[in-house]
Amino acid sequence: AAEQAEQAGMAEAAQPQLDAQQEQLDAARAQLDEAEEELETSRTEIEDGQVELDRGQAMLDLADGMGTVSDDGDAALMVINFPQSAQALDMDAVTAVSETLLDADIDGVEVLPTQDLSFEMPAMFSMAEVIGLLVAAVVLLVMLGTFIGAGLPLVNALIGVAGAMSLSGVIDMMSITPILGLMLGLAVGIDYSLFILHRHRQQLKGGMGVRDSIALANGTSGNAVVFAGATVVIALLALNVTGVGFLGMMGTVAAFCVLVAALMAVTMTPALLSVTGYAILSKKERRLAGRAKARPNQHNGEKVTTGLGTGKSVLATVGAVVALVFLALPVGSMRLGLPDASQEPADSTAYQAYQETEESFGEGMNSPLLVLADLPESDLSEGEATDQQIAVAEHLAERDDVETAVPTGMNDAHDVIALAIIPTDGPASESTENLVHELRAGGVLAGTDVADVELSVAGAAAASIDISDVVADALPLYLAVVIGLSLLLMIMVFRSLLLPVVATLGFVGSFAATMGIIVAIFQWGWFGDLFSITGTGPILTFLPILVMGILFGLGMDYQLFTATGMREAYAQGAKPQVAVRKGLVAGRAVVTAAALIMISVFAGFVFTDDVMITSIGLALAVGVLLDAFVVRLLLVPSVLHLLGPAAWWLPKWIDRILPNVDVEGTALEEEVTKRSQGAGI
Repeated sequence: AAEQAEQAGMAEAAQPQLDAQQEQLDAARAQLDEAEEELETSRTEIEDGQVELDRGQAMLDLADGMGTVSDDGDAALMVINFPQSAQALDMDAVTAVSETLLDADIDGVEVLPTQDLSFEMPAMFSMAEVIGLLVAAVVLLVMLGTFIGAGLPLVNALIGVAGAMSLSGVIDMMSITPILGLMLGLAVGIDYSLFILHRHRQQLKGGMGVRDSIALANGTSGNAVVFAGATVVIALLALNVTGVGFLGMMGTVAAFCVLVAALMAVTMTPALLSVTGYAILSKKERRLAGRAKARPNQHNGEKVTTGLGTGKSVLATVGAVVALVFLALPVGSMRLGLPDASQEPADSTAYQAYQETEESFGEGMNSPLLVLADLPESDLSEGEATDQQIAVAEHLAERDDVETAVPTGMNDAHDVIALAIIPTDGPASESTENLVHELRAGGVLAGTDVADVELSVAGAAAASIDISDVVADALPLYLAVVIGLSLLLMIMVFRSLLLPVVATLGFVGSFAATMGIIVAIFQWGWFGDLFSITGTGPILTFLPILVMGILFGLGMDYQLFTATGMREAYAQGAKPQVAVRKGLVAGRAVVTAAALIMISVFAGFVFTDDVMITSIGLALAVGVLLDAFVVRLLLVPSVLHLLGPAAWWLPKWIDRILPNVDVEGTALEEEVTKRSQGAGI
């Protein structure tokens, strides 16, 4: 008991010491736990820092191929951002920036503004257009034989164009739009006036008085001019169905210019003819006119008594078809797009900037793409979203058609990321076009850890591709509308089924051949030096649809002034083959002159510094050449000769429901003839 008491006393005496030691042990354990927590925090911070370091390194690696200074240090890129969107930009302000850069006097530095900043308004009228008008004047002089006669259509067209061009001062439009209006206004203005003037001269030489001849010419050929002009206006206004704003504006402005030209032809031309009187005839023609017996239908070529000849017709038909098919072969490889700076004149700053960028940074730097990626999860942290941004960029950068893919931004919600993509090739290349389509189609990230990310593409190159796709999609519909309208109008005018089919197929052939030639020159580069083309590329986006509308209207003009004479001769009892030749003889002189005038005016716009104007001018000049001389004056008459009576066949039930469209005023001419015969003239 004593020992137990002693031990209890000793334990009680040692307890404070034990308690103190326990407290020390607990304190040490707490310090150890705190140190472990600090160590864990440090370890986490290190790991997080490593993650951020890895992200930063990945970003640097991705951005390595998108430097703004060339490897040799000789060239540098500078990006200028404007406070407004591209649509709201004042072009004068953009020009001022370009001029400021060009005027900057920095030692050892040459500033080259790119195409986005450096653009010039194409000259409305240059020496090339003057030469084209001079050629037109020579054609008129040769055909009409007097300076007064040759001058009337020119004066008529120039005044009409001056009035129509006032529209460009009140409506915002592309720089090329008023030039297109000038082209068409001059060409059709001269031609429409010539059609009336030619008919008037023929009637004067047939013995008709000036006043009666003017009235009859305006009631016949003037009526045809109104009809022909209406077809051109309808075809051009139909460009609005494409849904492309600037293309619809081009069609509307061009249609207005054609409308003014037609109105001037049927108002001002008769007024000028009444002032000039017999002065539009040469002295010899005046003497013959004074002794001639008045014959209003002098123009019908009634002295013709034989056809074209079956052998010649077969040869002409086969030759024309083979030529059109051969010329149309390149159309199979046609690509549509907007011209880039590589097709600008070699002495322009836009071209030089493009070439310097390509040499120093690669061709793709001229066509950067902005790619937006919608992330499937909306609750990601900034770091997690950044990881997905890097993953998307790395996968895209592995593509053969992508030079560099660089992350550039992220929204506040961390569910949309932005990347800058530098394609391998330039903005007008086929590979860049395919890249844009594939990125938008989805599936380019299939099989990766970011397969659910949805991509969309923007940027100047992508916008150009979008416009081309819209126009290409509208092209078949527009072609169907034009062909359908062509068939319907010609069935009504010529009271025939096969003639409209032959004429429409001829139009399709001349259009295809025209575009084949354009592809060979501007896309393949054939004869590029002849037209001062600095680089090849896709065909101007809206060129096919624009040329189709214009050529359709002009082709209707030429068909009208040849086939109406054929129809009239056949209705008056001539044999089918003889009627074809009569109409051809009666109309070929004025169609030939009109086509040569058109070609010379359009060709005047070929040798300009703007590749868009060059391509449009050349396409229209070639199109008129093929449509007038190969189709209207060769192919169609030859086929009609071979068809014989079938060329003028029309089912009776269709004949009953069709309106009687007397385009050339045949009823009026017959009435004047009866009055002349009743008066004993």
